[in-house]
This record gives sequence, C-alpha cells and structure tokens, in this order.
Amino acid sequence: QVQLVESGGGLVQAGGSLRLSCAASGRTFSSYAVGWFRQAPGKERECVAAISKSGGRTVEADSVKGRFTISRDNAKNTVYLQMNSLKPEDTAVYYCAADQIPSYRITSVASVNREMGDAGWGQGTQVTVSS
Repeated sequence: QVQLVESGGGLVQAGGSLRLSCAASGRTFSSYAVGWFRQAPGKERECVAAISKSGGRTVEADSVKGRFTISRDNAKNTVYLQMNSLKPEDTAVYYCAADQIPSYRITSVASVNREMGDAGWGQGTQVTVSS
C-alpha cells in the first residue's frame, strides 16, 4: 500500500496552466507506476496520463496529448502533471493512483485503466477551467 496526496488544483481561465502534484509516502515509491485520472460530473473516470516506476515510459490520452506532461521525481516521492492550454472540458476532479504495474504493460491509457488496482489512490483535487 502507498498513501497519495494530490495538490495544485484550482480555478483557471481557458488557455491557462496548472501543475498538479502527487506526493507519496513510503520508501518503495520507486517501485510503483503512477497514473493521473479524472472524473467529471456524470462521466466515467478516465486515465489521462501514466508513468512507469523509473519514469522511462509515459502514456497520455489523445484528448490531452501535447498539452499535459507527466513526470516524476523519485527522490522526492512525487509525480507531477503539468497541464497547459487548459480547456473547459478539462474540468474534473483529478486523482493520482499507484500500483506495481510492470513497465512493459504500460502501453496506453487503456492498459493503465485495466491494470490500475487499489494499491493507492489519492483523495482528488478539483480543477475548474472557465471559458
């Protein structure tokens, strides 16, 4: 199990930027792949980006490709989601989650949706993009 805490959400105008952080507790954080998920009202939760345990492999959803960047600093036990060119449709609660997913199985956000278990989920942070 790993405990995760998200931060960095807020209200921003369309075209603006935010950086979300996912801070983890535990000495084995570097053995976990991490995904960023979001859920908008009335919609299913979806994975928007994920990163392998070493940071060497990342995947992004088509809807955010070129705008969102996931990265990690294992020395700080933190994963980041840099969100640029935000759109109103990016409005959602954003969650980070971690699980011991082998890097070779991180091939797409769909694969992460399937593989992510319950090893650790954060409480979520609200992102609201105004038009």
